[in-house]
Amino acid sequence: MPTISMTVNGNEVSGEVENRTLLVQFLRDSLGLTGTHVGCDTSQCGACTVHVDGLQVKSCTMFAVEAAGADVTSIEGIASPEGELSAVQAAFKEHHGLQCGFCTPGMIMAAESLLKANPKPTEAEIRHHLHGNICRCTGYHNIVKAIYAASGQDVAELMPA
Repeated sequence: MPTISMTVNGNEVSGEVENRTLLVQFLRDSLGLTGTHVGCDTSQCGACTVHVDGLQVKSCTMFAVEAAGADVTSIEGIASPEGELSAVQAAFKEHHGLQCGFCTPGMIMAAESLLKANPKPTEAEIRHHLHGNICRCTGYHNIVKAIYAASGQDVAELMPA
C-alpha cells in the first residue's frame, strides 16, 4: 500500500492507503475528521464537500492518492484555531441555515468556496452554486439567507417581509 502525505487543515499528515481509498474515507477513517459526511455514495448530495488546493471538491469522487501533496481543508479547518466561527458558520447559526445538520458541512464548504470567488453573490448565484448540494430538511430558504448574510449584504433586501 502506498503512503501518502498532504496538508489537512494546516497540519502535515500521512498514512498508508489502498489505491482505491477515497479522500472522504481517508479523512474520516484514517484521520478521524468525521465532519465530512458521506451521504449518497454517488456524488449527488455534496455532504462530502472539501477544498483541495483551494478548489471545491466532492471528496467521495477523489482518490486519496490523488490528493497526495495537496492542501486539503475540511469543515474542521474552517473555524479559526481559537475556535472562532467563520462568517459563513456564524451566519448559518444566526439565520438557522441548518436543521438536522447532515448537509451542513458540505453546504458551508460550498458557501465558503462561492464567497471566495464571488464576495457579493445574488440570490440566483447562491442557488446556482448550491445546485450540487442537497438538503432534505430546510427547503434552502435559510441556507440562502445565511450565505447572503455572510457576504455582508442586507438580508432584508433578499427576503422582504
